Amino acid sequence: MDFEVGAILAGKITGITKFGAFVTVAPGKSGLVHISEIASTYVNDVREHLAEGQEVMVKVIGVDQSGRMNLSIKAAVSEPPAVPRRQPHPKNQEPASEPSFEDKLKRFMQDSDNKMSSLKQYSDKKGARRRGR
Repeated sequence: MDFEVGAILAGKITGITKFGAFVTVAPGKSGLVHISEIASTYVNDVREHLAEGQEVMVKVIGVDQSGRMNLSIKAAVSEPPAVPRRQPHPKNQEPASEPSFEDKLKRFMQDSDNKMSSLKQYSDKKGARRRGR
């Protein structure tokens, strides 16, 4: 029995390795679920997500020339709903007004003057030490 790419099948986990899990989908026919295809989140240890003997739904994502199947659990389950971003409460939110170019320039000049004056003070002290004062 050949399985085509895109087919969603029920299977049973028959073996777990550090790089994935082997799933039997029909008598004598099994495939590998790579660790990257187990969950939509990062999987550090396959055993934290799967157990031998567990029934799972898998999607065939590839079949090589030898007939070995590449399977995916995360592709077989529907995508989790997108979590909406939390919006700040309108009461606590101040109107976001973009500073004008002149305001930005004024701020830059103040910062620049402060930095230059501190550098000048440092270099004056350093120069005074070298001249033997």
